[in-house]
Amino acid sequence: MRSSLTSANRAGWAFALPGIVLILAFIITPFFLGVGFSLTNQRLISPNATRFVGLENYREMLNIAVVDLQAKTDSAGKTVTDADGQAEFPRLRSITRNPDTPQYHGMQEWFRWVSGDTAHVVIASDVVFWKALLNTCIFVLIVAPIQAAIALGLALLINQKLRGITIFRTIYFMPVVVSIVVVSLLWRFIYSGQNGLLNNMLSFLSFGHFQPVDWLGNPHTALGAIITMSIWQAVGFHMVIWLSGLQTIPPTLYEAAAIEGSSKWQTFRYVTWPGLRHTAVLVLIVITMQAFAIFAQIDVMTKGGPLDSTQTLVFQAVQRGYGMQNIAGGSAISVILFLIVLVISMIQRWLTRER
Repeated sequence: MRSSLTSANRAGWAFALPGIVLILAFIITPFFLGVGFSLTNQRLISPNATRFVGLENYREMLNIAVVDLQAKTDSAGKTVTDADGQAEFPRLRSITRNPDTPQYHGMQEWFRWVSGDTAHVVIASDVVFWKALLNTCIFVLIVAPIQAAIALGLALLINQKLRGITIFRTIYFMPVVVSIVVVSLLWRFIYSGQNGLLNNMLSFLSFGHFQPVDWLGNPHTALGAIITMSIWQAVGFHMVIWLSGLQTIPPTLYEAAAIEGSSKWQTFRYVTWPGLRHTAVLVLIVITMQAFAIFAQIDVMTKGGPLDSTQTLVFQAVQRGYGMQNIAGGSAISVILFLIVLVISMIQRWLTRER
């Protein structure tokens, strides 16, 4: 008996060995190499020798501060205003290049807001990184709940015993099968500001009153356009996961609810949703991971523009690591992203655990 079990274990390890080697070679080893590179000044091609810099890359990226600029005043002590009647403020370089404030040297303005005669300016050593972090968080916070809700709604619709329901399941799942690059190219034509399908449709529905918009060329609409496309593209995949969860709920529970005279909302609240508890955890985790890893849509549709309005962490990591040949900077962003995703996963698990 013991020799039989030993033989089976050896055979199992032999079958698992290729997978283990691939995981070590392409996941675990690159991860630790990335952590190591993030602590150096490593560049892809450089005549200078690589040296250890500790947490300098992280300090450079995460360095952020808020400074106050007081409005200019004339000799009489009155606030100086521009042609529009707005208070004028001194240039930011009066702080970032002032020898009395060396802690702000090299920092750039991210955004500002004015309160009375004071302008509160948010400055950072790496403004693009903070924009990418903010855009990534906005993308996740919008995509995760909306995509999960739409997928659940579609799953409830197609979880019916109707003739031809398989056709609808295929149609809803079809965008998932198509390559994300192809989908991004298709939607880039849809969003075109010159003769795009979306502008033509809106112009037709408004009888010509709608003015065409360059959806991907406008900083105020570019990120929203990519969010909309991303929700549409992946909703079919999560619909299938919800559908598999719906089909594990015993039909007898629905029969009991019908006998008790429950409404559709009561049936969903007290029968369907409790039965989807574990499925909901899986869907939210998968959507969150996919949302944080957004890259192809940005690379194909906007390249991070316009004005860095669609920068994301993964896109920045790739752009710095290979486009700018800054392996250390790209690795540092990757480590930061890993820590963010790890923390969010732990929070999601804690919020959805059984109490």
